[in-house]
Amino acid sequence: MNLTKNMGTIDRAIRAVVGVILLALVVVGPQTAWGLIGIIPLATAAIGWCPAYMPLGISTCEKKA
Repeated sequence: MNLTKNMGTIDRAIRAVVGVILLALVVVGPQTAWGLIGIIPLATAAIGWCPAYMPLGISTCEKKA
């Protein structure tokens, strides 16, 4: 399994913010377990690799010159 980074900086930042917001819903807001889905975008942002991008051939990494 190839775990080469396939996420750029902006993509990772957006995922981190979305993940924190979803996790905050567990504590405040509707307080349902659905907010725990925020762990997924946080984890992918932390490692810089999205498994859904791999079969589609997508990469948001900056191109090296």
